[in-house]
Amino acid sequence: MSRLRLIFTALFCFFSSFGLWSQSVTTGPADGLPQDNDTQAQASDVIVNHPEDRMLTPPPVGTLSFPLSLGSSERANYLRYGLAFTTTYNDNTLLGSSQNAVSDTSYSVAPIIAIDETSSRLHWVASYAPGFTFYQRISQRNESDHNAALQVAYRLSPHVTLSAEDHFQKSSNVFNNPNIDASTVVSGAAQVSNFFIVPPIADRLSNTGSAGLTYQYSRNQMLGASGVFTRLDYPHPTQAPGLFNANSQSGSAFYAFRISRMHYIGAAYQYQRLLSYPTEGRSETETHAAILFYTVSPSAQFSMSLFGGPQYSDTVLPSATPGQSTFKAKSWDPAVGASLSWQQRSTSLALNYARLVAGSGGLVGAVHTDTAMGALRRQLMKHLTAEFDGGYASNRVIASTVAGGQDGHTVFGTALLNKQFGQNISIQLGYTRLHQRYQQVAVLSTNPDSNREFLSISYQFSKPLGR
Repeated sequence: MSRLRLIFTALFCFFSSFGLWSQSVTTGPADGLPQDNDTQAQASDVIVNHPEDRMLTPPPVGTLSFPLSLGSSERANYLRYGLAFTTTYNDNTLLGSSQNAVSDTSYSVAPIIAIDETSSRLHWVASYAPGFTFYQRISQRNESDHNAALQVAYRLSPHVTLSAEDHFQKSSNVFNNPNIDASTVVSGAAQVSNFFIVPPIADRLSNTGSAGLTYQYSRNQMLGASGVFTRLDYPHPTQAPGLFNANSQSGSAFYAFRISRMHYIGAAYQYQRLLSYPTEGRSETETHAAILFYTVSPSAQFSMSLFGGPQYSDTVLPSATPGQSTFKAKSWDPAVGASLSWQQRSTSLALNYARLVAGSGGLVGAVHTDTAMGALRRQLMKHLTAEFDGGYASNRVIASTVAGGQDGHTVFGTALLNKQFGQNISIQLGYTRLHQRYQQVAVLSTNPDSNREFLSISYQFSKPLGR
């Protein structure tokens, strides 16, 4: 969180200087006559204050994930709290760490608190759910969980907007997220956080934080900058042999131009520093990318984007053979991607695809990755919704033969039904299928696939704010 505060301060100072400068420079009207102060203020407001004049931040350079809330379920200015009970059956609880599949039933209990507040300039959503999970057979893996999420959008001035997002999870099971938001997180960003490798039951800490500022200095032009930080830790390495701690820092700056009401084009520069900590030494990759992007957004409920450009990577790897010197690899590769977000009263859809250099995700070093993710939510009846989430990731470690050949792929999918009973009780029934192939990762080398069925009952209460 200290890193987020640092980037907030730097970006705020940078764009505040632009905002102050823009307010001190005035332009006369078309006929050359001077303007009084009131006329100048009105002209400044006209640039961005009308909903049709305010520019969208194109998803390839944005920091927020796509929303999936349905029109009939959107709520603002409330405090929500409650308790969730979940029972899960998994036919391969230990995944690839055991030659024979070990099935088990687990029971989880988690209090939940969430707040959603909106004003004329600020919208923020925060949620937190600590919890406890108990295993019927593998009791030595009983655990305490922490799940937290924060999303902020704040209009500092008519021209400058701050956005930030953070997701934190501490758990021995990546699926233990007690309905803070059951959806897979999908965004259109041109920088990917690689959390696609799913370990067996093992203590795991993951955190992704991002922050960005945009400055709309004219009716159809925008500048912006952002930063993203990720962290992946395995506090007890013996529980996940072959997987390693990793973290990354990245930053970008962009220019966007609105061609017409719904069409945007632009360019961006992106930098990444990707670190992984194998048993011997440290793997480090730096990337530089210059991309062009295009977005079409006919309404606030729909956007489709494309991006592409060259990406240069410079990698330093520790040798797989003890005692030998480090290995260096440099390459040019394409960075391309696409995304779609569609939100209606009864249906929401989010899709993305990206091919680029990304963090290790727990492997020995940074990877060339192809990722595709999707989430669909549909209201079937007034109090019944269905959801389908899924994803695919292919990870190819840079200089794989030197790094130890940990290439592989992950495919996962979840289907669930959610039934609301009255104002306070909901029941969720779901199924998750996980398929992985990472032959050179010890903990996933055998039996890495699993099927998971779960039933969750939530008691939740809402309190309106400011009423």
